[in-house]
Amino acid sequence: MAATIVSFALLFSPFVLWLAACWWLRRGHGTRWCRHGTPLADGPARRDSENAPRALFVTAHPDDETMFFAPSILKLAPAKRWLLCASTGNYYNQGAIRKEELLKSCAVLGIPPSNVTVIDHRDLPDDPSVQWDTSLLSALILKHIETNQINLVVTFDAGGVSGHTNHKSLYAAIRYLHSEKKLPEGCRVLTLETVGLFRKYLSILDVPISCLRSQDVLFVLTKEEAETAKRAMWCHRSQLLWFRRLYVFFSRYMVINSLRFL
Repeated sequence: MAATIVSFALLFSPFVLWLAACWWLRRGHGTRWCRHGTPLADGPARRDSENAPRALFVTAHPDDETMFFAPSILKLAPAKRWLLCASTGNYYNQGAIRKEELLKSCAVLGIPPSNVTVIDHRDLPDDPSVQWDTSLLSALILKHIETNQINLVVTFDAGGVSGHTNHKSLYAAIRYLHSEKKLPEGCRVLTLETVGLFRKYLSILDVPISCLRSQDVLFVLTKEEAETAKRAMWCHRSQLLWFRRLYVFFSRYMVINSLRFL
């Protein structure tokens, strides 16, 4: 009998420790970790510093900012934040509605309407079958970076998280600016890590895995911050189909962002 109890304890103890680690992080201050220090230094002293991050989030469609980047946006709250959305999300002729929803969502996440720009260009349609023109897109992004004196750009990685062609196009455009040294001096680029399907829907249970894997920056939301992210997603009422409601509760990207510098 004792041997059986010990066997069960050994079998389930890693899982219990896993859950305990997740609970501890959510009950406390979450996680905000950067291997390289600047320009993501912590602390209120950074708020008035000339070197404080001026962060630009570059997304493809309205709702990307919440479905994928909410942890980064919320954890970079001491920084000045902008959002550049490369399309109105007009695939189902809902562009005007989705733009208004985006502004409401960004307000919940702490980005004022004056810092939100939505590109509506005929050559940049919301269409998963269209590869956006790298030259056009990179020029529009670079202009926004220079105008707002951005020193930190956050966008998708080569996998685009969901594999959407428009997401990958953003990475290609920013990768081009970076590799060709067209970005302003001191401007750094963070890309959001694409993970496999299993980890993608582990929600907060992916925290121990994310902590153990290699990345440059890791953001994990507290319970209160995660509720803010959900409130932002509820602003996208036109997009709240049943599978997106499930996504809100099960996707790691609603609570965890692991990122790498280019």
